[in-house]
Amino acid sequence: MTPELKVLILAALWHMLQLVFFAVPANLELGTGKTLSPRDPYRLKKPLMEQVSVPTGRLARAYNNHNEALLLFAIAAIAVTLSGASSGYTATLAWIYLAARIAYVPAYALGWVPWRSIIFGLGWLATGLLLLAALFAPSSV
Repeated sequence: MTPELKVLILAALWHMLQLVFFAVPANLELGTGKTLSPRDPYRLKKPLMEQVSVPTGRLARAYNNHNEALLLFAIAAIAVTLSGASSGYTATLAWIYLAARIAYVPAYALGWVPWRSIIFGLGWLATGLLLLAALFAPSSV
């Protein structure tokens, strides 16, 4: 298994843990009557995210942001692996992505400005460089 795929698995596990970081306080704040419900708008009066605390809302947005980032990273990790472009360089980029995604959660939850955006940018850049490494890998065909 390439290092990029290992980091992808770790990133997926991190993503699962992020859901816990958000879901536990959301359930404590809202109660299971709301969180286990079908969440129909007429029953809730306003969206659940408008009913949670600021930190819990930030954790939810960080989780949703990783939904988008993880998709691109997965494409990059798989493309690097399938193209045979895996190297020390691409492994380093994969680890940078994961470190940035881990750092992003407290940065978002604690409202670190401008650090949240800088940390996001590092992960995004690492993913883009991985995609380029796969795209420009020497062809074995």
